[in-house]
Amino acid sequence: MNGIKLFVGLGNPGEKYTATRHNAGFWWIDEVAAQTNSKLALDAKFFGIVGKLNAKADTWLLKPTTFMNASGKSVAALANYYKIAPTEILVIHDELDLPAGGLKLKVGGGHGGHNGLKDIEAALGTKDFWRLRLGIGHPGDRNEVVNFVLKAPTKDEQAAIDEKVYESTKLIDLLLAGEFESAMLKLHTKK
Repeated sequence: MNGIKLFVGLGNPGEKYTATRHNAGFWWIDEVAAQTNSKLALDAKFFGIVGKLNAKADTWLLKPTTFMNASGKSVAALANYYKIAPTEILVIHDELDLPAGGLKLKVGGGHGGHNGLKDIEAALGTKDFWRLRLGIGHPGDRNEVVNFVLKAPTKDEQAAIDEKVYESTKLIDLLLAGEFESAMLKLHTKK
């Protein structure tokens, strides 16, 4: 199986969203870029902040600047231009159905009401792309979800999320090699 050629972190652009739960995917991309000395820059052609994963000529990092609900426009633009198959894409996103610091790697599945995933599915014409679900917890009342995702996590939640972001970025070599079973085993096995 081919490895990941495009890592997409979901979030909303702009200073006012930087610390919000909805930007957990951006935090992951920023961590990888920092660890690998990868340079990211705004690229209007791809509607996002883009860069090559350092030393990997055919692997990309992307933070769409289209706002969450139009993430597919950015993902499809880059994937189509570089002929990256959906199964070679990993979308990193916030996940309400996992506790803060929860983590799950999977391929395909539903969007669970996540507008970023919904738009990517529509733009790619398939659900068959990889997802790294970063748990942010749930407010307990579905009427509070929008308010919840657009607020910063508590200090304890942020620490739990940061720990899992850091831990999961250590699996990048397995993801690049297409060793998804090994990556899932490492992520999903309790220590």
